[in-house]
Amino acid sequence: MAVRLLPKQDTRVRFSYPARILILMKNFKNQIPTIVSDVWKKLIDADYKAYLVGGCVRDLILGKKPKDWDITTNAKPEEIVEIFGVQAFYENAFGTVGVKTYSDDMSLAVIEITSFRLEGKYSDLRHPDEVKFSDKLEDDLQRRDFTINALALDQNGDIVDEFNGLNDLDKKLIRTVGKPEDRFREDALRMMRAIRLAVELGFEIEKNTFDSIKELANLIQYISRERIKDELVRIIMQKDAMIGIEFLREGNLLIDIIPELAQSYNIKQNKHHKFDVYTHSILSLNYAAKKDYSFEVRFAALLHDIAKPLTKQGEYPSATFYNHEIIGAKLVKNILVRLRFSNKIISKVTHLVRHHMFYLEVDKVTASAVRRLVKRVGEESLEDLFKTREADRIGSGVPKAVPYRLRYLKYLIKKVAVKPITPQMLKINGDEIMEILQISSSPRIGWVLKALLEEVLDEPKKNDKKYLLKRVEELGKLSDEDLKKLAFSSEEKKREIEEEIDKEIKEEFRV
Repeated sequence: MAVRLLPKQDTRVRFSYPARILILMKNFKNQIPTIVSDVWKKLIDADYKAYLVGGCVRDLILGKKPKDWDITTNAKPEEIVEIFGVQAFYENAFGTVGVKTYSDDMSLAVIEITSFRLEGKYSDLRHPDEVKFSDKLEDDLQRRDFTINALALDQNGDIVDEFNGLNDLDKKLIRTVGKPEDRFREDALRMMRAIRLAVELGFEIEKNTFDSIKELANLIQYISRERIKDELVRIIMQKDAMIGIEFLREGNLLIDIIPELAQSYNIKQNKHHKFDVYTHSILSLNYAAKKDYSFEVRFAALLHDIAKPLTKQGEYPSATFYNHEIIGAKLVKNILVRLRFSNKIISKVTHLVRHHMFYLEVDKVTASAVRRLVKRVGEESLEDLFKTREADRIGSGVPKAVPYRLRYLKYLIKKVAVKPITPQMLKINGDEIMEILQISSSPRIGWVLKALLEEVLDEPKKNDKKYLLKRVEELGKLSDEDLKKLAFSSEEKKREIEEEIDKEIKEEFRV
């Protein structure tokens, strides 16, 4: 199956971008929080130039709520600190001062203010060897990663666009500022960021930019695993996560980030599968992402068959992959450890991969087998395991995510989880009844318990110790025959309730 690399073109009628921007700009001031405006104004009032810059301007133009707010200014770091006093903190050598606003909104808790600056070479592929402060906004904009992030907004609502970023926004393009190879050699993580932005915004990546990603992909090995993990998580948590993974593969980045997944490309399966292992994996992720499942379920859906290339025996259409879930769990653990994920996430994803092949025959399964499955998998993991199985099925090209077999298993699990209706539910026991009635163990004890159970089933509030003790004295005066009738009636009541519960559970799972 051919997987489409790029999102479809937007077919809406377009404005020429100045008119389009003018329309959007009408709402700019309404969308900028007072906290941001106050920080911004304080710089202006101190006779400095200051602009909103970067992602927040881009998001304002796109009509999105910015995730954070950045200001750039000709004020030097020490001057910014002097303006904001105890609110300001400056703990880096790159000209960025954080201003604490003490807002409960995390996107507003700290406003970052960066001095206009020029940068030298990036020997470590992340930090500039040298930073020089500048008095020109243009110098600051030219060091930024992508044209759509190199836009600045002044307090009059005018946009400074030195690199045609507005046009790229209008065309839905991710393009670097200047030569792509220069930007990617400065910070190789920008290659992943280009892909993440494309997926997040539904944009395409401009050809020269993507060609440079493919050519320079090996530079990603010099980036810390923690930073790679953070971008990967953001890609996977997008609705179009599948496109992001395919961008990574086409851009030659996946082979360094998750080589095990890259190596599953074009690995044919057997007659039960329409797609190769890789395509099946990203289609499974696609289902989980579209359903807005958790990161753990999405990652398990993507990696559940990661061991199939290693375990493959024979060729299509009769290939087998015995124990791929066991070996796969070990591989997934290695992948997650390598990418510096937390122990909690490692445990959860590994567990889902290990157990994704659970199977019970509908016509032969017993209650004890269901209980063993629940104990083995863990009740807390069942729902996520079912979601992983759904993703696996849809990724295989079948029409139903939840077939009868899976619905029936869910029904059985809920059924065995329902507490049985027995006299043990009562707040009185047989020993207490023998003591009240001054009799030894006999069938009468059971008959009294069943009689009490029927009353409590009819009126649960009667399951009160004081009431039950009094009622035992009254029942103790009845004959054996009368007590037997009450006990039989209790059994009938119990059966009716159990059948009603069973009916409700069956209706819930449509079995």
